[in-house]
Amino acid sequence: MSPLWTVFGARRAALLGAGLTSAAAELAGVTLTATAAWLIARAAEMPPIGALTVAIVAVRTLAIGRGGLRYAERLAGHSAVLRCVGELRGRVYDTLLARRTAARDADLLTRVVSDVDATQDAVLRCAIPMAVGLTVTLTAGVAAAFADPLVAAVVLAGLVLTCVVLPAGSLALARRTAAATAPGRARLAEQTADLVHGAAELTVFGAVPDRLRDADTTVRRLARSQRGTAAVTAVLGAGAVVVQAVTCLAVIMLGIARDLPGPVVAAIALGALAAIETTIPLAGAAARWAEVSTSVRRLGELLTGPSAEPSTVEGVRLEVPPGARIGVVGPTGSGKSTLLDGLARERVACGVLADAHLFHTSVRHNIAMAKPGATQQDLDRVAALVRLDEWIASLPDGWDTVLGESGATVSGGQRQRLLLARALLAAPAVLLLDEPVEGLDHAMADAVLADVLAASDTVVLVTHRLAPLAHGFDEIVVLDGGRIAQHGTHEELLARDGYYRQAWLAERMLESGCGTNDPSRTLSA
Repeated sequence: MSPLWTVFGARRAALLGAGLTSAAAELAGVTLTATAAWLIARAAEMPPIGALTVAIVAVRTLAIGRGGLRYAERLAGHSAVLRCVGELRGRVYDTLLARRTAARDADLLTRVVSDVDATQDAVLRCAIPMAVGLTVTLTAGVAAAFADPLVAAVVLAGLVLTCVVLPAGSLALARRTAAATAPGRARLAEQTADLVHGAAELTVFGAVPDRLRDADTTVRRLARSQRGTAAVTAVLGAGAVVVQAVTCLAVIMLGIARDLPGPVVAAIALGALAAIETTIPLAGAAARWAEVSTSVRRLGELLTGPSAEPSTVEGVRLEVPPGARIGVVGPTGSGKSTLLDGLARERVACGVLADAHLFHTSVRHNIAMAKPGATQQDLDRVAALVRLDEWIASLPDGWDTVLGESGATVSGGQRQRLLLARALLAAPAVLLLDEPVEGLDHAMADAVLADVLAASDTVVLVTHRLAPLAHGFDEIVVLDGGRIAQHGTHEELLARDGYYRQAWLAERMLESGCGTNDPSRTLSA
């Protein structure tokens, strides 16, 4: 079953109630118009007041009922749809979190925002109006048949034109112009994101004019598509008005020709006018469906696609008991960051991950977001732990200095330490660290990491540099090809041949500046 149907189907009773209430409101409006027309025409014949009593009461009741039904329909329909949209957005978030998608960030933003919002229109502006239009068409045709079958056929013909034929034509024409609307919006979002995030590089290489032209081309295509849809809607809407006028005139002429009573002719003519009035917006609803159906399809593909790309980690079970210090090492692509991502999905674990984000806000808010009620003393403590206190004090506005988009105004080492301070402030049960001191010189990196480990209880550290693992770690896990190749303490892994021993020897040799290949000399260095 489609996830979209699952979400909206769970509230089908509320949506069905909204549809029935909407149909009742429209029928009340049509009946009100027809009854009022009959009342005026009959009153002109000056009958006894008793002959008009029922019609007078009906007009008042229908006038009040129409307003009440319309309010109830809006309340029930929008309440149910907004709840469905909220749940659907949550499912989209969960789907994106559960997979490593290759889609661009801007395209994902379009799906989470624009495409999900489009489902509101799919229900409120497309599905419900269509169902109501068909209900009004059938009811009006049957009601007119009680007066005269031939007149009813004319009324039904006008309603079929405005309820079925014109919307079908609108849908066919709008699809030709709106097929690229949702992908076009995603493309424009990507181009805008590239212009904003890559402004410096684009300026250096003189590529800004070309990118602006590309974005302008996309905007023009979107505008052309939307103008086409609007033009189709306008033309068909005008056609519906013509059908309405012709139907009303035909009913009057046919009613006179068939010698129907004047009040009856007036009631049928104006009732047909009101009934067709309720179906005129259906051409616009069909054109809108041509746009939102693409968004609905994209959401369906996202939610029903593979739950995740093939993981680089298979059959790995990592137990992290309270108070444990675990190191994770391995060659590039062995699954270290993937393993940490899996741990990070547990609410008890958080830390510095490879894709952690710095926000375009102040230093204070970037760190304090981990603990909204944090005091200045808390912030000063974590800043000192990661050796950022002096740097923050040197900033123009101190803690209130605004960082650039994605931390563009800070160095790699400062970025990592800001993220580390945020993680320390959160004080998770399990602190996850993925290359937390990357970008710092070895002396500073070792000092910062030592302070962080001293201030933390349970830690899982992913690192390419092995020196920090030599002391204080209970277990070191070596990943290779998504599987555990070795595990043990630092001393145990050095005692047997394998990736860890080879990487340790190479690292010692590189850091000591020693060119020897003698392992014993390297180990003693």
